[in-house]
Amino acid sequence: MSSRRLEDRIAVVTGASRGIGRAVAIGLAREGAHIIAVARTVGALEELDDEVKAAGSSTTLVPFNLTDYPAIDRLGAAIHERWGKLDILVGNAAVGGVTTPVGHIREKDWNETIGVNLTANWRLIRSLDPLLRLSDAGRAVFMTSGRAHSGRAYCGAYAASKAGLEILVRTYAAELEQTRVKVNLFSPGRVNTTMLRKTYPGQDWTLYPSPEEVAPYVIDTVRADQSRSGQIYSYREGRWLKALEPSASE
Repeated sequence: MSSRRLEDRIAVVTGASRGIGRAVAIGLAREGAHIIAVARTVGALEELDDEVKAAGSSTTLVPFNLTDYPAIDRLGAAIHERWGKLDILVGNAAVGGVTTPVGHIREKDWNETIGVNLTANWRLIRSLDPLLRLSDAGRAVFMTSGRAHSGRAYCGAYAASKAGLEILVRTYAAELEQTRVKVNLFSPGRVNTTMLRKTYPGQDWTLYPSPEEVAPYVIDTVRADQSRSGQIYSYREGRWLKALEPSASE
């Protein structure tokens, strides 16, 4: 009998070719999950495929940009046709946006940041929710950031996208209360990734955790025996944060 905790589970991981997404995909594979890996770069996905095979599992590579929203719908249809369910969704892909005053954000940059960080995750939920409900223990987690709450200058597009994502996911979780599906958010804090190095040049990134250090905690949020929903796991604080309940007067 296999000791791998996620044997035969089907997992979608977005932004799977590098950073936290890549580390999570490999970690899920080591636990036995089949990885449906979504990313833009074919070469990087093929490298991930080699590493997943070395970990004793398999991948389905899905190269496309998450702002290709019809492709997200086709992904859901393809998963339904092949497996008839989805056990795990890791909404990891994100862009850092530009560091500039709100009044200087270009429309192109705004649309890309909101499109990848918020709209694409809504489309993933819309496409994959029926498949998660068909699992015996559907689990989903989406990456958020402390920027969603800080109101810090010059990060308006990114902060708005993550704040929007948080309320979207919390609302989705509330709608799932009577189901077997659990959905949460994960706040990794600053991690030594390419995206953060580009956003904050000049930092000593050896002071921050690697994606491989963070990944096991992400994986814990999508295990079948994880029963929380509608909450945020803060890697930096090492604990679950319960979101404020909606006011009865709203």
